[in-house]
Amino acid sequence: MRQLENLLAKETSPYLLQHANNPVFWQSWNDSILKFAKDNNKLLLISIGYSACHWCHVMEHECFEDEEVAQVMNENFISIKVDREERPDVDQIYMSALQIMTGQGGWPLNIVALPDGRPVWGVTYLPKKKWMGSLHQLTDLYKKAPEHMEDYAQKLSLGMEQLNNLVSSESEGQVFSSTFLEETITSWQSKFDLKNGGFRGAPKFMMPNNLSFLLRYGFQHQQKEILDFVEFSLEKMAQGGIYDTLGGGFSRYSVDERWHIPHFEKMLYDNAQLIELYSDAYVVFKNENFKKVVEESLEFIQRELTAQQGYFFAALDADSLNEENLKKEGAFYTWKKDELQKFLQDDFEIFAEYFNINAYGYWEEGDYVLINTKTPEEIAAQFSITEEKLQQKINYCKQLLFNKRKERKRPGLDDKGLTSWNAMMIKAYTKAYQIFQRKEYLTIAEKAINFITENLLEELQLYRNFKNKKSINANLEDYAFLIEALLKLYQTTFKTAHLKLAKNLTEQVFTDFYDEKSGFFFYTSTQVKLIQRSIETQDNVIPASNSVMAHNLFKLSKFYLKHEWQEVAEMMLKKILPQINDYPSGYSNWLSLQLNFTHQFYELVFSKESASSQEKIQQYYLPQLIYAVADDEIPLTHGKENKNELYYLCKEGACELPQKTIENVIDRLNS
Repeated sequence: MRQLENLLAKETSPYLLQHANNPVFWQSWNDSILKFAKDNNKLLLISIGYSACHWCHVMEHECFEDEEVAQVMNENFISIKVDREERPDVDQIYMSALQIMTGQGGWPLNIVALPDGRPVWGVTYLPKKKWMGSLHQLTDLYKKAPEHMEDYAQKLSLGMEQLNNLVSSESEGQVFSSTFLEETITSWQSKFDLKNGGFRGAPKFMMPNNLSFLLRYGFQHQQKEILDFVEFSLEKMAQGGIYDTLGGGFSRYSVDERWHIPHFEKMLYDNAQLIELYSDAYVVFKNENFKKVVEESLEFIQRELTAQQGYFFAALDADSLNEENLKKEGAFYTWKKDELQKFLQDDFEIFAEYFNINAYGYWEEGDYVLINTKTPEEIAAQFSITEEKLQQKINYCKQLLFNKRKERKRPGLDDKGLTSWNAMMIKAYTKAYQIFQRKEYLTIAEKAINFITENLLEELQLYRNFKNKKSINANLEDYAFLIEALLKLYQTTFKTAHLKLAKNLTEQVFTDFYDEKSGFFFYTSTQVKLIQRSIETQDNVIPASNSVMAHNLFKLSKFYLKHEWQEVAEMMLKKILPQINDYPSGYSNWLSLQLNFTHQFYELVFSKESASSQEKIQQYYLPQLIYAVADDEIPLTHGKENKNELYYLCKEGACELPQKTIENVIDRLNS
């Protein structure tokens, strides 16, 4: 057997490079090392994480940097490090295995597998003593009774296969009804946190696709109770420590129910979805704070997560070095009381009242995380100043502290570009442009889409990752979110090339991902060889790739009059319906799709002379509408190439009499 060594220094992933100096003989996930394990009958130890993961750092320090641990791992296992953000397909498979084995999940995800890749044991974080004990037991078992491991691997593999079978239920007899939606919302409301906003429990994730669906449902049903809950939730999130009130942008989740103490990493995908959600919410509620969140968060993205070439970086780490040069979670973002007193001087008292530099805002070890609980009216009255004067003081304090914070050691940057996350950010910038009409937003979005099409797309073969070069075949997630972004860009710029590319990529998705048996799309293409091809249907912090693809098919079927694509989306949704009752928050993007079938859905075609009104309609919240400009290449628009300023409002391709003003169209849609 050839001598192995740690080969991660040859990788580009920031997460893998973090482990390049470990004494463990880490390998990257590739066909040659998997073949090597088989040929030498060695157990695989697959460790999966990501660069901004706090507990990944802890386990690295306690275990993977330790010579004694490394010796055990190097002698008995082929150790493979995986960046879950680069290889979500690998992560999905082994996370499913862990959840079957333990009922839990999380990162770091550590799996021991047979040489052929089938898992037999899994765990998340373990301290050194327990980690070594587990490895010794597994090594002994494999040497003395490998048949037991083989038997367990076989049973576990069958269990994992059954997870895919959950989505292959019959669609006959399933109907779309408003009653189903009403009952689902009523059931779901028991999980609403009416004190803090969001959903009950801790740790607490923002779940933007949940709130996005509820915003749409409340708006289309004119349900004030639901709309009030959404607005309240968005206000509480923006006032909490989970939102970086000094620098903009949201952290990944809160460890408590009141949005106070975040898990401090900032992820591109969270911020992309939240920027889009707050933009829509601004249109519905006209809440100026929501506009401020969008503007500040986009400033953060542009300042800290945008590459010179125009694509977007993946994340900022939760940890950074504190004043003692020790790595600490949240060190960049938290404040000590004496620091604030020193910097703010006479303004400290008002700032402390505004952001709870008190027992309520205290975290640990003398650190405070800013959280706002009182209204400006209350604080202004308390200090006998006007609200305008109060806001001037708070803005001054925030800018001063932002400048002071720039002197600190910065969190680590994960500077890879991921296609799906970039597509979400492109869509967010495009949405923000539509609502706020700031041209730089659209310029940034178009620069990013051009980067993807020029650097990550070869004909219709898409790549997932960019770090100095393209790498890794794209997953369904990458195709689905890119198609979605292209649809949003087309309905903003009306450049037919965007729509045409969305259609062509969709045809490629059918070729490489579609599963005739289930009627859904596999997460991995036919070109990727893994122990299993999974089907992702459950919405989480990111909507499921199949739910995004179903939305795409529904919209593209309208533009191109391809009724068969709508039928595929409809069948997918019907097969999902039985699963929604028990867990509506896991299917919110599917529920949004159902609104397309239970409520009127419209297509609007502008004549070529009506360009002056195109921007106007983009500034309305109209989730029940797609729109296009008359063009020979778009079947929906055929016969509507009128030289007069006319607007054709259609349903299922059948159009009403053309309207002469956009205001008439908007009145019709809101009637």
